[in-house]
Amino acid sequence: MVEKNDDKQTDVNQSSSNRDETAAASSNEGISRRTFIKNTGLVAGGVVGGGVLGGVLGNQWFAGTDTETAGEAETDGESNNFQEARMFFKRPEDFQVLSAAVERIYPEDDIGPGAIALGVPYFIDKQLAGEYGFNARDYMQGPFYEGAPTQGNQSSMNRRDVFLQGVRLIQSIANENFNTAFFDLEGEQQDEILEAFENGEPEMPGMDSAAFFEVLRDATLRGAYSDPVYGGNQNMDGWRMKEYPGPQMAYIHMIEDDEYQDMEPVSLHDHN
Repeated sequence: MVEKNDDKQTDVNQSSSNRDETAAASSNEGISRRTFIKNTGLVAGGVVGGGVLGGVLGNQWFAGTDTETAGEAETDGESNNFQEARMFFKRPEDFQVLSAAVERIYPEDDIGPGAIALGVPYFIDKQLAGEYGFNARDYMQGPFYEGAPTQGNQSSMNRRDVFLQGVRLIQSIANENFNTAFFDLEGEQQDEILEAFENGEPEMPGMDSAAFFEVLRDATLRGAYSDPVYGGNQNMDGWRMKEYPGPQMAYIHMIEDDEYQDMEPVSLHDHN
């Protein structure tokens, strides 16, 4: 028993010696365990606490460093744009009508790109393929009555059906009045049809055509200004036209600067 205790005491002394050597090595490397734990705690707190701690850390640790946003990175050769893949519209003609319509609502001009270049048609397509298209967060049980103008859309149709009926009615009116597809018309002719929808003139089964135009316009603007992770606002150009910086982690490193800050926007995927 005495010999075993001696061995145990020897092991304890060796372990203590090893810990002392490790601590000394850590001290020589310029960072202590206590400092590491404290900084790690700040990082964890920054996630929970929001922009203040995140800004402090960003100011202390990342000041003067260059960060490369998505889209600035250069790659050799061509890459596939997987955002441009239809998930809802099965007929190319329907998607072409949608694309032409949203481009007239949000056209390209001297200020910046239009809806097509911003990826709005694909944004709407992806939204219709998910909860938005099924009205998953809306109360959709009857009875259904015609609502007052202040009550918004009261139709029993979900948005998937609304968009399909809407774009096909647009195409039908174009063929009937101009004997050609909507996406082949001149801009003024397309505007004439869209204005008729805005005024609620065409008869649309199950829904007022003015309500469809309102939904179409709302989805167009959402696609132009939402975060690019949802498929629209390509290259964050919608934000650039508004000079909106996107979801920055913090502004504490520049808040005391009196100069105007010209900031490159960042997307949610830049924080991954």
